[in-house]
Amino acid sequence: MPQKSTKERILETALELFEARGYHGVTVDQIVQESGTSKGGFYHNFKSKDELLYIIHDSFISYVLDKAQEAYEEWQTPTERLYAIVRSFVMMFEQYRAHVTVFYQESLYLSPEYFKKIKQKRDRYKDMMFKVIEEGIKCGEFRPEVPVPITSMAIFGMINWTYKWYKEDGLYTIGEIADMFADLVLHAVLTDKARQNKQYARLFLKSKQV
Repeated sequence: MPQKSTKERILETALELFEARGYHGVTVDQIVQESGTSKGGFYHNFKSKDELLYIIHDSFISYVLDKAQEAYEEWQTPTERLYAIVRSFVMMFEQYRAHVTVFYQESLYLSPEYFKKIKQKRDRYKDMMFKVIEEGIKCGEFRPEVPVPITSMAIFGMINWTYKWYKEDGLYTIGEIADMFADLVLHAVLTDKARQNKQYARLFLKSKQV
């Protein structure tokens, strides 16, 4: 296994320390000491501790945004797109659970400059979800009686909370949880006619258990 770079070691150490002690409970000196690097190495890779916090936030937000865009481009129908987006959102916790934890605990401490950049990406992700839900309603696949923002924010809220309870050694794998969440969302959002579409049978749990 190749040796991790100084930047990678600093990022991993900072992530662990921020999650355990909070942003203000950690100093640059502690990050340097715990990562086995140096202050010179730290400031060669990062302008400040604030930039380090921003990079931690940006990494997982960029990941889910890229995956949502991939899903939109790969699939043709709103149902398939929503299924893929929900699954990719849940699967993100396998790699970025600690990042999400730090985000929700410490995002208020980002400088205005960095907070603006993060908000722009979060808004792009929200707009992507809104777009998929709107298209699903327009083509008759999604229930029209629930407003687009409510449907979208309900999905976000359900999935976001995963960081609080997901454990790698838990009863279910992250892939199984992703399948369950996608099934729950589709059953809540699809019209009766869309749920009976044989094209979508593979998206539901019962068809995967046959």
